[in-house]
Amino acid sequence: MNRMIAAASAAVLSLTVAAGAAVAQDFRALAQQDLQAAHDALAANHPAAVIPGAPSEAFRSWIDAGLTDAQGKVGRVNSGDSHAYLMRYYANGFRDSNIAIRPTYEGLGPFFATSWPGVTTAWRNGEYVVSYVKPGVRNVPPLGATLVKCGDKTAAQLAEERLDRWEGDLTTEAGRVRTAPYLLWNRNNPFTGGVPSLCTFKVGRRDRDFQMQPQPADAASLEAAYRATVYTPGANPLSVETVDGRPWINVHTLADDAGWDAFYAAVEAQLPAIRGAQGLVIDLRGANGASLNATGKGYGLANRIWTPEFTVSRQPEAGSITYRATPANRQWFADTLARMQADPRFVTESGPVIEQTQAIVAAFDSALAANQPTFTMPGRPSVADTGAANPVAGPVVVLVDSGCTSGCLDTLDLLTRLPNVRLAGSVTAEDSIFIEPTVLRLPSNYAELTYGHKAWTTRQRGNDAPFTPAQGLAYTGSATDEAAVRAWVGALFR
Repeated sequence: MNRMIAAASAAVLSLTVAAGAAVAQDFRALAQQDLQAAHDALAANHPAAVIPGAPSEAFRSWIDAGLTDAQGKVGRVNSGDSHAYLMRYYANGFRDSNIAIRPTYEGLGPFFATSWPGVTTAWRNGEYVVSYVKPGVRNVPPLGATLVKCGDKTAAQLAEERLDRWEGDLTTEAGRVRTAPYLLWNRNNPFTGGVPSLCTFKVGRRDRDFQMQPQPADAASLEAAYRATVYTPGANPLSVETVDGRPWINVHTLADDAGWDAFYAAVEAQLPAIRGAQGLVIDLRGANGASLNATGKGYGLANRIWTPEFTVSRQPEAGSITYRATPANRQWFADTLARMQADPRFVTESGPVIEQTQAIVAAFDSALAANQPTFTMPGRPSVADTGAANPVAGPVVVLVDSGCTSGCLDTLDLLTRLPNVRLAGSVTAEDSIFIEPTVLRLPSNYAELTYGHKAWTTRQRGNDAPFTPAQGLAYTGSATDEAAVRAWVGALFR
């Protein structure tokens, strides 16, 4: 929603002080300080603190209770990794996809563990299933075995204890998918322990016990295990190819620096085939939409395929936006406006955005002067049908998975409104109605708090609501078996 404003001011509140990793630190004190600072910033500025309704309930129930919970764990913080985990725990407890506390240094990557049992699990059809076994490791459950329990904890209890809030949000399907590889790994989190010992798996029709023996964690094996479990885009995430005689448009990223000019040129060069009667596939698996221009990138693709004249009247209605009137939130927009006005190209090309931002700053001033907690601004009005003909003759399958996030969901808001488009694959990520990021460096300099500073209360897609493919369009096989995925998609055109 209006990510141009965010793009023009990406560095306004994000400082660039590097963490002094070589200097001995009292991480317990830093964690205590950062937790309190994050709590205070959110309580003072987040819209959910003052906007009534269901989307705000999780925020209000966690802001203080979660702080108390996290502070009770501070005594076990003994390193940068454990500091990062406790910050993530507090942020994920809000159950808001746009609230995050991330390290300011290069932290744990997706392929990291200090030890593991040589097997990895995937979340598949409501169960944790063995998705990878390291070659040469003996006496471990086979591929396809289903985890029943470890010790006296069921698989669900184990996941809640070891993964929820620490690695992601297990109240969402996407969160379960993305965190599943770590269920049996030791990720150097002192709050959850190491590799579980005795675990029971269902193998065929029988329950069998396996002693989980910690294995050395070599990077190559961990990466192979992760890639065998969660769909991970390859080295060329933007491309156009032909599969089973029809165009297959790969959009596995929405990052600003992904080579969009060349990709758009490739799309435009193949438009006659893309618009042909045989149909096409738009593959949005893994399309992380967290970049500030992600929505614009997705809309740019749709406009090239269908033309702006056809899509403009089919875009979802913007509705209105509610702002929390605080000095800090006003300052974000004032700084944004200053950056816009200092950029000659932006002044030339984006005058309406500057005017809109000036109006928002003026509205902040009026609300603050009147001591009003919030104010509301109208969004873009809907556009009547232009009568433009649909240039796409064939059926369209849009393929998605849990990696489709943020701006990818905004793109789906448009694509799913276009004729002859079917959404297929698996459940996407979710997106809070509390949008547009404020990024605030926390006192330790080891972490940054990110939160949405305005509320899109009238958004037609609900708060933290994912896209779910309809019956018959849900893929239930292995997400990383590319041949199987493509064969399944091909069958949808028959």
